[in-house]
Amino acid sequence: MNREEELSKTSEYYKDLYEKERCKNARLTESLVDAEAKLADLEYKMDKLKNSMIWKAVYPFRLVWSHTKNLFIRIRRYGSISNLKKKIASKIIEKRAYKSYGTLSMPSPEETKAQRETAFPRKITFSILVPLYNTPEVYLREMIESVIAQTYPCWELCLADGSDSEHGYVEQVVKGYNDPRIRYERLTENLGISGNTNKCFEMAGGDYIGLFDHDDILHPCALFEYMKAICEKDADYIYCDETTFSGKSIDHMITLHFKPDFAPDNLRANNYICHFSVFSKELVDKVGTFRTEFDGSQDHDMILRLTQAAKHIVHVPKILYYWRSHAGSVASDINAKSYAIDAAKGAVASHLKACGFSGFSIESSRAFETIFRIRYAICGNPLISILIPNKDHVDDLRRCIESITDRTSYENYEIIIIENNSATEEIKQYYETLEKHPKIRVVTYEGEFNYSKINNFGEGFAKGEHIVLLNNDTEVITRNWLEELLMYSQRSDVGAVGCMLYYPDYTIQHAGIVLGLGAHRTAGHSHYGLAKENLGYMGRLCYAQNVSAVTGACLMVKRQLFEEAGGLSEDLAVALNDVDFCLKLRRRGLLNVFTPFAELFHYESASRGTDVTDKATAENAGRYEKECDLFRSRWKAELDAGDPYFNPNFSLDHSNFVLAGNPKSMVG
Repeated sequence: MNREEELSKTSEYYKDLYEKERCKNARLTESLVDAEAKLADLEYKMDKLKNSMIWKAVYPFRLVWSHTKNLFIRIRRYGSISNLKKKIASKIIEKRAYKSYGTLSMPSPEETKAQRETAFPRKITFSILVPLYNTPEVYLREMIESVIAQTYPCWELCLADGSDSEHGYVEQVVKGYNDPRIRYERLTENLGISGNTNKCFEMAGGDYIGLFDHDDILHPCALFEYMKAICEKDADYIYCDETTFSGKSIDHMITLHFKPDFAPDNLRANNYICHFSVFSKELVDKVGTFRTEFDGSQDHDMILRLTQAAKHIVHVPKILYYWRSHAGSVASDINAKSYAIDAAKGAVASHLKACGFSGFSIESSRAFETIFRIRYAICGNPLISILIPNKDHVDDLRRCIESITDRTSYENYEIIIIENNSATEEIKQYYETLEKHPKIRVVTYEGEFNYSKINNFGEGFAKGEHIVLLNNDTEVITRNWLEELLMYSQRSDVGAVGCMLYYPDYTIQHAGIVLGLGAHRTAGHSHYGLAKENLGYMGRLCYAQNVSAVTGACLMVKRQLFEEAGGLSEDLAVALNDVDFCLKLRRRGLLNVFTPFAELFHYESASRGTDVTDKATAENAGRYEKECDLFRSRWKAELDAGDPYFNPNFSLDHSNFVLAGNPKSMVG
């Protein structure tokens, strides 16, 4: 067969292959079209049935049946009527706890008087901006009256009204309030939420600007608390905790959102700041007002720009904003404004570009359409040194090593096994096998076990630009685990990066570390023991975020940073050396990051339980207590201040975001 015939035959082969694939895709398309048609037909029939007189007539019977069926289901679920009663009692306690953040949190007449008479060292006027558009009268009145009720009196309410001609009552309602602090402008046309709000900006004459939605409610003490933050902390950007409510009362709370202090990676992935944002006029002059191309996510865009420019961002950990959930509101359903999803991605992309990033991607997470997974581009192809201390435990080590060599998609890495006092012949034979691997070296540390000293010793043999501290009882799950860690470790503003660790049954062992958490009030893991599919508190298990510390069981850091920070503290031989190291990085102004997208199993820790002294000898227990005392002494200021990424309204006795004084977890 000559060359021409060979090429012709090859060409025919690929043509035939293409035709088969085309036919296959066509069949799939046809199947999809048929399925969609059947679905549309069923939806039509269902709508027709629901709108029929018969369906409406039997509604009372269906309602009784539904309640009866649910009662039997609940009894079966909880085992008995007695258990069901306990569950109902728990719900009542929960509602009472919620109510304490609603009407029960309102100031007494004495408190109101004291706050109104407080003399602050600075005179600040707040301009509260509200774009109006066809606002229902009851919502409009409640919004205005919540501002009038503020215990701090120096404010102006700037209302730009873009309502249509059928909602002329909006103007009448506003002008019915005889308060010179209320400024109103009727717009000749609706300019959209950004355009209307920018008209409010033009009206504002205050020192600080606040963004307020036309159907929401402010706590009476909101401006007073913000004034304290300005005078005591020189805040130029302030935000608070918030709640979503439904119906006629703020006590009908759906979600309580207790936020962390400022966390840039959280904000990029999720507009957790949201309400009630207040910022200095100087900041607005610097970054500009709303940008209409981000309508639907204009707040997220502006918050990203403002916080990037701000010098003193202060979070007031109190619920001072009540976000109303009703039909058509974003609080009720993001799909009510589906364009907000694209706008949010655009806002984050614009921010990342302004910060110098390129080649990134932004995609919606499993938690929510506007909670994002951000993939940063890997810069270059740096060598990563993986340090694994080991003593005997050949099966654990083999599983760990094979999971790295078999599953890791990133190729430029080396493994340094730090041998420490192994005694079995089996492990020595395995070392001989490993040393034949071009990417693996075994080095020997002589001396008693000290996790910090062993890793510091091993780092001296590392050649990589980044190092990974890795326990020998871990197993890689996600192939791109190194890329997921590296995309953060390569950033100049990041210190340590940690991963998601599961026990073998896929319950969570590590999803970031909280300072002060646990019985010893040193540090503990958040979301501990939850199932893999759990979204976490407010979706936190679904996006990369800033934390105070991550576990040394799997921790990536630049090798230069490791050395500059003095490595792991060797006076913490076993406990808390990883947290101590992360706090040293944090003290240098660096961010520590937890990412849920690098996933590994962590085996042996499951047998130790939540208290590391459960099975320890008296000697080990004493050493642990001594190291806890040392840690508490060394980081007393940080522990007293509280973890900035864990809201002080949560109990430090529980890892799953349980409100202080309320036995129920906030995590579903």
